[in-house]
Amino acid sequence: MICDYNIYCDESCHLEHDRIPIMLLGAVWCPHDLKRSISKEIRQLKSQHNAKGELKWTKASESKHEFYQKLLDYFFYKDELNFRCLVVADKRMLDHSYFNQGSHDSFYYKMYYYLLLNIVCRTESRFNIYLDIKDTRGSRKIRELQRILHIKLADVQSTIPKIQLVRSHESELIQLADFLMGAVAYCNRNDIPKTNSTKSDIIQRIKSYTRNDLKNNSPPWEEKFNLFIFHPRRSDDG
Repeated sequence: MICDYNIYCDESCHLEHDRIPIMLLGAVWCPHDLKRSISKEIRQLKSQHNAKGELKWTKASESKHEFYQKLLDYFFYKDELNFRCLVVADKRMLDHSYFNQGSHDSFYYKMYYYLLLNIVCRTESRFNIYLDIKDTRGSRKIRELQRILHIKLADVQSTIPKIQLVRSHESELIQLADFLMGAVAYCNRNDIPKTNSTKSDIIQRIKSYTRNDLKNNSPPWEEKFNLFIFHPRRSDDG
């Protein structure tokens, strides 16, 4: 029996010259037939705690502290809901001329492939992929991503029947990807002050569930909260 899944992707600090040391790609995924009920349950949580507007890591504040704790409890107890995040540990180490045909875009799509491969390698499964609209280049980006996946997976048309752009304010699951990825980013960035006590509490709760300090790889079989830390190599590393 073929199982259908939806993958909701977001990205952060992905620009080449943004002066931010790390780059992240994140994906929340769940069975296709549960996407509506999960989205409804997240909206109900938001309503119960008067958490109006779009769920975003950058908006995390003390006034919604209880909501964030309940949201994390919901995520970790919902067996069918999973998250994977790829962290590029230090963009300053990237040597595109040697490894990526001189192109940051080439590196970007390679990282997306690594993000998704761990999820889509399941046998007898199909995956619809939804990406947050970030800029006017979105349509070109998904066409290129689909091309790369087609080359890498050989049967992308049956494994990945759909790749589509969506607006984050219309998707609770894109918002959840942003929130969880934001927590990982906050934990891994050494270039910002860590003065937000609410964000620190969120990270501690995630750590207690995952038993991971959010700076190290998860075992490859871990599905609930999977981290892949990519350490760039220099051309002279051998």
